[in-house]
Parts: sequence; C-alpha cells; structure tokens
Amino acid sequence: MRHFLTVNQNKIEVLQKGRNGIPIIILTGMGCSFDEWYEVTETLSQSNRVIMIHRPGLGESEFRNEERNTQAVVNEINEIIHLLKLCEPLLLVGHSYGGLCVQHFVKIHPKKVAGIVLVDSTSVDLKSLDDLELLVLNEDSTDEYWMEKCHAYSRMKREELSAIIKPALTEKQKEFPNDIQQRLLNFQLNPDLYKSMHSEISNWKKDGENIKNLIKHLDIPLIVIGRDQEHCIRLGIMEGLPEWEVRLFEEKWQELIRNQVNFTSNGKLIVAQNSGHCIHMDRPDIIVQSIREMKSIINYAET
Repeated sequence: MRHFLTVNQNKIEVLQKGRNGIPIIILTGMGCSFDEWYEVTETLSQSNRVIMIHRPGLGESEFRNEERNTQAVVNEINEIIHLLKLCEPLLLVGHSYGGLCVQHFVKIHPKKVAGIVLVDSTSVDLKSLDDLELLVLNEDSTDEYWMEKCHAYSRMKREELSAIIKPALTEKQKEFPNDIQQRLLNFQLNPDLYKSMHSEISNWKKDGENIKNLIKHLDIPLIVIGRDQEHCIRLGIMEGLPEWEVRLFEEKWQELIRNQVNFTSNGKLIVAQNSGHCIHMDRPDIIVQSIREMKSIINYAET
C-alpha cells in the first residue's frame, strides 16, 4: 500500500506491506526508488510489516529546496515512526547512502533499533576514497562531477531528461508488475530528484565525520552485506576501465565494508557472491536470508 504522510511540511511517499512481525524499515540508496526492492519486499511482507519511504525529491515525495543530509533523514524517520505508531524496536536496513543514514539514526536513537542490516553501505570514512589516484575512474565519478551533472539535470524538463537519460529496465525489473515497471521508468525523470541528490552529495562526507564523532558504544546485532570484489572487478574491466584502478578502488571499498562490522560489538560480515553494488537486485535472496537471520537473533535475545 502506497500512501502519504506529512513530515516537516513535506508530503512524503510511504510504501507499507504486510501487517505482522517486527517492523522492518528499509532505506534506499541515493537516487534509488523503493520499487527496485519489489522482489525483496514481496517476500518479507509475508511474515513482517515492511516500510519504505521516498526521501524528499524522490518519487512523489515533495522537495522544498531544504538542505538534504543524514540528520534530515534521521529526523524524518523518527517522525514517521511516531506517525505510524511503531512502539517496538525496529529492524533497520540501509543500502548505500541509506546505510549511512541508518548508521546516523542508530547513534541518535539506539533504543528504537533492535537490529541493523547494512547493504554495501556508504562508509563514514568515504572521504578516504578520494585519496586513491584513479585518473580514469575519477573522470566521471568525483563528487564535483556528479554535483555538476545533478545541477544540470535539475534545471531540465521531464522531456529533456527522458531524451538524455533514456530510462530502461533491467531484465529482472521487466518481470515486475506493469505499474511497478512504469513507476521505475518515470522515477528518473523528476528534476527534484537531482536537486535532492545534489544536496545529499554536497553533505555526505561531512555527514560521515559527524556520525563518527557521535561516540557511543553499541551492542545492537548487526549484519553487514558486502558486494563481490572479483565480480565487480570483472564488470569494470568489461566496461573498458583499467584493471589496476578498478582493483585499487574495490580493495579500498572492501576495507571500508569490513570496518563497518565494528560499528557495534555484535557484528557479522556476509559477502554477496556474484553481486555488484545493487545487491537487492543482483542477490535479493541474500538480503532476505540475512534479514531472516537477524530476526532470529532478535527473537533469541528477547527470550
């Protein structure tokens, strides 16, 4: 069920599936639709209440040119928990930038979280990736490059964006219901999406430092899911990128993922074999399995 909540004067698009079990809130990556998670949420909703949101600027959520950072997401999630009357501690899942937001939320509201699953999450130390000398990769992957691109896209009309972006579906997404497919195609054609992304990118390194400075001992159960390093290297080589650059980047990324296990004193690492960054699309089974494992850990702790 899709509906809207008013959060900080913005109309926020919320997706809810299922009615029973521990509530699961899933935060998507930067510029990503919650409809990408269709396969995961369909399975999880059979036994749990699953909640996803589109942050301001994403999907049909309003964006009023406010500053977008992880603290804003923390405030929005906290208000949504209140509005939905979620009284018991939740299971929080965060992919990529959504994982950075999850880490911030847990530091601020640890008693509201029963378990954490980070899916190839952005690291609080993401600025260390800038120290890598990657001449080819950095041609179109620096923050400055993406902020410039987002700024340009934010000034275009939907028809212009469609001509440039040429939105398309993956083979997996073509198996989704027709309405979900259409929503995924339309998702990328919203100029506000790029305004929001521009603000998130401009703040995320500062956000990482702020989260690190929130010193707090946490013993909340944590599962960190990382992508397959060699698989990603092979994909990079197939795209014509220098192997040594791709390997250097992937080795650093894997180091940052491994370090996230220490975010709490009760962490575990899982590698999603044959998966790139979008593990929810490449290996949805791994995410479902990890969340079920986390539910078992939480239930055992409560007995």
